[in-house]
Amino acid sequence: MNFLFKPKQRTPYDLVRSMRESMTRLGVVSSPSGSLVLGDAPGGETRRKLSEELYVGIQQAKHILYGESGQEPIPEQVAQLAQEFYQMQLIQYLLVFLPRLEFEARKDVVQIFVALLQRSIGTRLPTVEYIAANPNIVVLALRGYEDADIALNTGMILHEIVQHEALAKILLYTDEYVSQLIQLLPLSTETLVRHRTVAAEYLEQHYDRVRAPLTQFFAMYNRLLDSSNYVTKRQSLKLLGEMLVDRVHYATMLRYVADENNLKRIMNLLRDRSKNIQLEAFHVFKVFVANPKKTPAVEAILQRNRNRLLSFLGDFLRDRSGTCGALTQTSRSSTSASM
Repeated sequence: MNFLFKPKQRTPYDLVRSMRESMTRLGVVSSPSGSLVLGDAPGGETRRKLSEELYVGIQQAKHILYGESGQEPIPEQVAQLAQEFYQMQLIQYLLVFLPRLEFEARKDVVQIFVALLQRSIGTRLPTVEYIAANPNIVVLALRGYEDADIALNTGMILHEIVQHEALAKILLYTDEYVSQLIQLLPLSTETLVRHRTVAAEYLEQHYDRVRAPLTQFFAMYNRLLDSSNYVTKRQSLKLLGEMLVDRVHYATMLRYVADENNLKRIMNLLRDRSKNIQLEAFHVFKVFVANPKKTPAVEAILQRNRNRLLSFLGDFLRDRSGTCGALTQTSRSSTSASM
């Protein structure tokens, strides 16, 4: 949208209330459960004017947070704006209304979200504290990620969210997270690796949680390993290999390598046409072999396939050199000893 004249800058109080009123009139309503949803919007000239007013408000909010015309943002105005955002639930309103915003306005909303999340007062991060106290914000971002039209925008917001351990924990423990595990693989990688202690606690609690199939983390994770998409399969194997050798995930590792079905899946991946997939699967396979307390079922599979595995390892070693070759040779010795 282009404007001939620069709109008059409003106070943070007036600005936030105007933006909320515009979104309310454009269809953001409270459901019977109290959550915000999108309802019917007016048409014609009314909708156009309200949309323009909202877009101007979004730009003004961004200018307060980032500064304008080479000037640094004014701390007092930033603090006032943030406080109004919290009190008027404007973060929630913007996330709900995001699908009806135009492309440039969506980008501005992401920038606003990032600026608010990074805002600090000494060692405190007020917006992180606010979202931690209002976890529905994380849920709204996750649901937005299901919409292809705004997935890029909500993905950026979720990326910023998972930088903070308290918020990453909310993400992990949200039911929508596991149901979207395939789409959220890059974020899962960052979350599970960056926040190791929280991730370890989560995996132990959700390894075989019996509430619904979608809440069983590894039941969903196996779908990643079985994916026909090369990138998904390789990334998920790499993340699995990193987690299984991390001491913080020791309890989860023991449960994973005790399951013969997991071993069968990884052995099948050793036969993948891609050498890179084979390599990532091999790093996971080594954990099964190195386990000194193999279950009888796992031991039996390794015994039955002893000759084929040793033949594979021989070929595998010839295809690689250096560090990888040394690692392979070590695993080959361990395999021979365990069978």
